[in-house]
Amino acid sequence: MSVSRFTGGCQCGAVRFACEGLKRPSICHCRMCQKAFAAPFGAFVFVETLEWTRGVPRHFQSSSKVQRGFCGDCGTPLTYEWQGGVDLAICAFDNPAAIAPEVQLAEEAALPWSGSLAALPTRTPEQKAKMAAFAADLVSYQHPDHDTATWKARP
Repeated sequence: MSVSRFTGGCQCGAVRFACEGLKRPSICHCRMCQKAFAAPFGAFVFVETLEWTRGVPRHFQSSSKVQRGFCGDCGTPLTYEWQGGVDLAICAFDNPAAIAPEVQLAEEAALPWSGSLAALPTRTPEQKAKMAAFAADLVSYQHPDHDTATWKARP
């Protein structure tokens, strides 16, 4: 990955970061990552430099060698911190599409159905129309995917 500045943060905007030097974007199937993300895997990228630009994460010591950072207000998973450095959660970045995983870790712990997710059917046109009607007047309280001078999360 090229060295350039990336930004991101949590869902509510209480914690924001800027970083450079992204390396080894990955997905990890280990059970600790599954539980930390409440998902089939965690997606991380190692960062060479990291600056917290708004707030700081709270931490949970998930093992004898790793602590995980998260937003204390909304719970968004943010970091995997170990003696080798810090990995950030890829989907906490403002543009996660720019950070495609290049390797899978702990694949022996992958849930048996995780490899077939892309083959699952999508909603029918009728179901999509119903969802569009539901979402038409939906107001998101999430922080936007860019830095803001100020931000107050709404209840």
